[in-house]
Amino acid sequence: MKLMLFAPELFMLLGSLLIFFFSLANDDGKKSRSVAIATSIGAIILCFICLNKSGLLFFKAYQIDLFSQLFKLTIAIGTAAVILFSRDLKGIQEKIRPEYYLFLILSSLGLMMLVSSVELISLFIALELSSFCLYLLVPMRDDQQGLRTQMESAIKYIFYGVIATGIMLFGMSYLFGLTGTTYLNELIPKLHTLGSEPAAIAGIAMVLCGFFFKLAVFPFHFWVPDVYQGASNETTAFIASVPKLGAVAMLIRITTLAAPQSEALVTMFVVLAVCSMFYGNLSALVQKDIKRMLGFSGIAHAGFILLGLLTMKDTGYATSIYYIFGYLVMNLACFLVICSVSSKGENVTINDLSGLHKRAPLLALTMAIGMFALAGIPPFVGFMGKFMLLTGALQDGQLTLVILAALNTAIAIYYYLSVVKVTYCNSPDGHEDITVPLMTKTVSIGLILAIILMGVMPSKILAIATTAVQGIL
Repeated sequence: MKLMLFAPELFMLLGSLLIFFFSLANDDGKKSRSVAIATSIGAIILCFICLNKSGLLFFKAYQIDLFSQLFKLTIAIGTAAVILFSRDLKGIQEKIRPEYYLFLILSSLGLMMLVSSVELISLFIALELSSFCLYLLVPMRDDQQGLRTQMESAIKYIFYGVIATGIMLFGMSYLFGLTGTTYLNELIPKLHTLGSEPAAIAGIAMVLCGFFFKLAVFPFHFWVPDVYQGASNETTAFIASVPKLGAVAMLIRITTLAAPQSEALVTMFVVLAVCSMFYGNLSALVQKDIKRMLGFSGIAHAGFILLGLLTMKDTGYATSIYYIFGYLVMNLACFLVICSVSSKGENVTINDLSGLHKRAPLLALTMAIGMFALAGIPPFVGFMGKFMLLTGALQDGQLTLVILAALNTAIAIYYYLSVVKVTYCNSPDGHEDITVPLMTKTVSIGLILAIILMGVMPSKILAIATTAVQGIL
């Protein structure tokens, strides 16, 4: 039954409509939150049910396969986690909390549609649905001490986003002009015959720009530190994690359009990876605001993800998928602690975590494991992901790149472990104890287990990811 193929997206759409009706009824946010939780959990269940289903919808512009369903499942899990641990929405204006949940669910819906889009126009529409909802979430933050930095952040976010979208559309026009079609399955063989034509390479590169922006790859990263700092903690948790899943999925789909081992594209990935890693890690070293630090570190992690893409092999793509799944849980673990430590929705500095192991032991453990994993320390998922990415790039002959990436891993260890040091070694004097709700504890334990299990037993996820990638090559 074809309706079942579209069930997760349809369920998310119905949930968003219900939240919309609650917003008209002047809901205080509690009913909307309940619907948002039910919608995201229902989407997880439906994604599991539809995981092995396949088919084409909407005049073959929308493809259901293991690749898309795997990403939809992870998007739904990430969305549910953010809603569950940001229970009180302390950083969002109370009167617009229903609208906040509405745009959060709609953004997730856009990402789900994005990963199934196999036609340029439908791809663009899905990307914009997701993006414009995020643009609206940023300025919804409650005013902090009379400052309205969220407005500046929102303006920068949409300004850079529009530029990236314009470049992407220009690239799409190149691809359509060269091939006469907007369908990816028809574009691929035609572009392969063009080989290394400058217009084809330029078109693919410009289309990739839209997803480089989402993933925060250098030099499309300028929005990151200001948006992370200006948006509420809950919004930043979502922006820093979930949309990057859609970006990686589409980077893989678009990269397969290039001729195998396209030297120009590989060179571009190498340059962007090196620049992203060095810029992100060196900038993160001096940050005091923990959200800004995680923003710059996210730029560095985007560089690592490119290590898998530049191999242009199914194993490289699968490793990138594994890494972005791991990055989701590592990042969410850190933001869970940030949202819990922030008593009134204010930004959290590294010093605010002083003595956290005495004030809230589970939160301290969650932050420590999240930071260890992001730093690439075994046996956590970050170590296994970086190890496989570096191994794949080395087998592809990128020795210099691997050395530079290893150097960046060493740089990152310093600022990640400095957070752990403050958490466990500093005195809690002047900081109040933190009461952690049961739901937050449950999500925290779930994220810790995911970080450990994905690091200790990566083979199952890699096998599924490899099968999913081979289905689209």
